[in-house]
Amino acid sequence: MNPTAVLDRMLNGRLDERAREWLEREKGGNSAPTEFCLGFAKASRYMPGQALSPTAGEQELAEQALPGWNPERWTTLEAVRARLLMARSEAASATLTDTVAECFRYADQGELVALYRSLPLLPDGRRFLWRAGEGCRSNMSVVFDAMACDNPYPFVHFDDTAWHQLVIKAVFIDAPLWRVHGLDRRLSEELAHMALDLADERRSAGRLVPPQLWLCLGSHGGRRALDALSAELTRTEPGARAAAALGLARAGRSELVAAALAGERDARTTATMEQACKGRGEQGLFATLGPTAGPLD
Repeated sequence: MNPTAVLDRMLNGRLDERAREWLEREKGGNSAPTEFCLGFAKASRYMPGQALSPTAGEQELAEQALPGWNPERWTTLEAVRARLLMARSEAASATLTDTVAECFRYADQGELVALYRSLPLLPDGRRFLWRAGEGCRSNMSVVFDAMACDNPYPFVHFDDTAWHQLVIKAVFIDAPLWRVHGLDRRLSEELAHMALDLADERRSAGRLVPPQLWLCLGSHGGRRALDALSAELTRTEPGARAAAALGLARAGRSELVAAALAGERDARTTATMEQACKGRGEQGLFATLGPTAGPLD
């Protein structure tokens, strides 16, 4: 099943008759870019704006259709707008670039989120690389999240410089780094050094290191990384200790967590450390750490 079929399956069970009829009319045309963008914007008049709430089976189909695509946090309106763009790519592929540019030109925040979430679903994705970079530079957190999180586009298309900027910005603004698709597959010495520099700056200012920063290391960073993680195990904040334990597991040094586990008194941190001692340190476990230290100033 391809992404188009997956979207159709999800939308068919969530749209009423009026909305379905409108969508069929709009996606069946071959209008000029400006006219298409008017329909893209007007979709909110006909479509429900509530959460799409895909089932576990639908999420699995999405992942199979396009690895890294996760519509779990999409709205139905965003799915409709993505479907309109996909229909446009099939009916008028020659003008798709101009159409997308026109939509971006006049988009409000909600439309921007839909556009960025749609980019990996469109053919010849590299032509939208500049737009994707703009999304990662956005000051609007929901727009950044739409481009950076649950979205396979950056992993597939960003070069190392753009990728590192995305990851470090996610730490800065306290975006959910654990939701960045492919993070573990694009760790590097350079990214680890950038993260450790950031941790040093944070400590020098007398501030906590955001727990998710340790996602940036993996097995990279050498002795400097191990020293930094070991120091975090002595912090008074339970979340910092738990994150350090996961970081050490990711570095393949679970044995360094064992001694700290023996003296741990916080139940939630103990549970995380027990997972780390088993060698577990996958991205998703960082979601269980609760509130982070907050965005950097």
